[in-house]
Amino acid sequence: MVLNNIEELLEKYDNAETSLQEEVQLGAYFKSDNVAAHLEHYKPMFQYFSQSQKEQYTKDVPLNTKKTTRLYQWISVAAVTVLMLGIAIPNWSSSPKTLAAYTPEEQQMYLETKQALAMLSNTFNDGASSYSNLGLVSKNFNDGLEKASHITEFSEITNNLLKN
Repeated sequence: MVLNNIEELLEKYDNAETSLQEEVQLGAYFKSDNVAAHLEHYKPMFQYFSQSQKEQYTKDVPLNTKKTTRLYQWISVAAVTVLMLGIAIPNWSSSPKTLAAYTPEEQQMYLETKQALAMLSNTFNDGASSYSNLGLVSKNFNDGLEKASHITEFSEITNNLLKN
């Protein structure tokens, strides 16, 4: 009866379903001298577990964190300062100029540039609509190919019927 219980516990242990109490039972069984012969290969594993629980790390680990944390503090202060200056300096300049504040030549260049960009935008929009028309043609072509494949199937069926 005890052997059946141990085998069931081992099966649960292999499936990672055992509780801590069941694992203690397994450890106690494999520490004893009356382990079944077909379970002997588990004995070294449980002996290792019991020995590794007794191990302790006794070496001191020195912690010198004051020097590195002060360095990181100064780096973070410098980074925040740079970010704040990057945000504040562009805002110190005067308010943006209106179109009337520029010379007549600059105003003329601005208007010509605006006109050229508007023309480019219109041309681009025309090209985009042509592209959507191309997609519609492609869809219609694919539909036609699909219908043509039905005709070839019909042709094959009629040829088979006429041969018989």
